[in-house]
Amino acid sequence: MAMKIGDLTRGQGIFWRDQIWVIMKMEHVKPGKGPAYLQTDLRNPKTGQIVNNRFRPEETVEPVHFDQKKYEYLYSDGNSHVLMDTETYEQLELAKEHIGDQEVYLTPNCLIGVCSVQGEIITIELPNTVELKIEDTPPEVKGATATNQQKDAKCEGGAVIRVPPFIENGEIVRVDTRTGEYLGRA
Repeated sequence: MAMKIGDLTRGQGIFWRDQIWVIMKMEHVKPGKGPAYLQTDLRNPKTGQIVNNRFRPEETVEPVHFDQKKYEYLYSDGNSHVLMDTETYEQLELAKEHIGDQEVYLTPNCLIGVCSVQGEIITIELPNTVELKIEDTPPEVKGATATNQQKDAKCEGGAVIRVPPFIENGEIVRVDTRTGEYLGRA
């Protein structure tokens, strides 16, 4: 059932130009000359492409219903990650391409949001912060506290982050998965 584009809101999915798009931004514009229009930013969840498009308020599009579920990360096996549905305990094998570079932030038992449309996985959402163990970082240089210089630290899973000089091997730190920044000790 088609809906007017003006009736949709930010975050909803639409089927447009034979692809699924998510409305990231929507602004009603009334220029001094000419008809009003809706200026939108649409993101393709499969490719990550962002498109800026104008719609007339009376245009219709097909809305898309996203199924969102939380899964618990169990382990990685070859070219896939194994997740478990927290409600039914069914396991799901997820191709490594779905998570991509963010697989360095996977920790046992972390909850991952999986968004799908008609059984096809569209996007994966990791938790905003994870706790990682520091595996390798150079020792603190005594007396080098005059400046706030950070050093590289390799964490479990392979993530490389910048940490303050007082962080040592074996410590557990909180890391922001969106930016890869050190947030503090756990």
